[in-house]
Amino acid sequence: MAKNSNFYPVILAGGRGTRFWPLSRRKRAKQLLALDGKQTMIQQTVARLLPLAPAKRLWIITNEDLRPAILKQLPKLPRAQVLAEPVGRNTAPAIGLAAFLLLRENPEAVIGLFPSDHVIADEEQYRETLERGIEIAAAGANIVVLGIRPSRAETGYGYIEAGSAFREALRVRRFTEKPDAEKAAEFVAAGNYFWNSGMFLWSARTLAEALREHLPKTAPLLEEIAGAFGTRKFAATFRRLYPKCENISVDYAVLEPRSAKGEQAGNIFCLPADFGWNDLGSWAALHEHHNAKSNPPEGNLVAGSGVFLLNARGNYVYAPGKFVAAVGVSDLVVVETPDALLITTRQHAQDVGKVVKYLDEKKMDKLT
Repeated sequence: MAKNSNFYPVILAGGRGTRFWPLSRRKRAKQLLALDGKQTMIQQTVARLLPLAPAKRLWIITNEDLRPAILKQLPKLPRAQVLAEPVGRNTAPAIGLAAFLLLRENPEAVIGLFPSDHVIADEEQYRETLERGIEIAAAGANIVVLGIRPSRAETGYGYIEAGSAFREALRVRRFTEKPDAEKAAEFVAAGNYFWNSGMFLWSARTLAEALREHLPKTAPLLEEIAGAFGTRKFAATFRRLYPKCENISVDYAVLEPRSAKGEQAGNIFCLPADFGWNDLGSWAALHEHHNAKSNPPEGNLVAGSGVFLLNARGNYVYAPGKFVAAVGVSDLVVVETPDALLITTRQHAQDVGKVVKYLDEKKMDKLT
């Protein structure tokens, strides 16, 4: 597969992955775990992008807690291109900094924004879809979002309402963040709504201009930080200015204001994607993903040194080094680490992040 010389993948790898506690911790977040095979999530993300762009054109934006582990897991990436935010400021400043950095390096740069913790089943189809999106993004002041056709009325995802056709894509009418169950069911039934995958394509110039328009206080700060890159002043400038940036997602900062202009004026396009996407947002989602792949007996997924199951169905148990016996239980999630034990149900797996919030409040830092 030919590499596009102007394509620069930017991978966002901050956060803590609190819904995967107790396996995920502050210095070992979800993207650093091998949840789907031998490679970690971020290693898989990089590996499937390398056929489109060499390592020297990949950038990762993370935090200071995770940067050492990421450098260790990805030794072929240029160290200077693994940037650690001094403080978290959501996705708009993160990808905005990349835009100003890359605009200086290559005025024709096309940026791909990628989360670091997604699962992609058909990687060849994934790259073919990206190549089509890169062409659209490079053709003008266009913003391309990869949309996933919904398989259920999911309330945990954002939705994209698509309108008229444009080349192989569809013009975006509006974005809706995490609707309630009734509204999600309406969207799925309508047939012209897609899940927002969180993967975007745009030229560095388009994104920089959008930030100057919609975040006029933050854009100059990011531009000044980018201007110091490669000099002795960069680290100090980054630490001094980045905390002053607005704490806002790129969806709210750029995409929603642009889509509000109307589908003919907003220049935002949804590229329908069908490559087996899953964001593995919780232990329940991980169970669902592995259950679909391996179809284990009675839906039980157990990692242990030995297993005994009796009248047990739909359980996820992670207890390496332990003999596991599950008797007369259904739909449980049990995860053991040397210092913690999680017991919940698949139905309540989304609430695991509240455990981490409690631990933070109690200053039980050793468990986070």
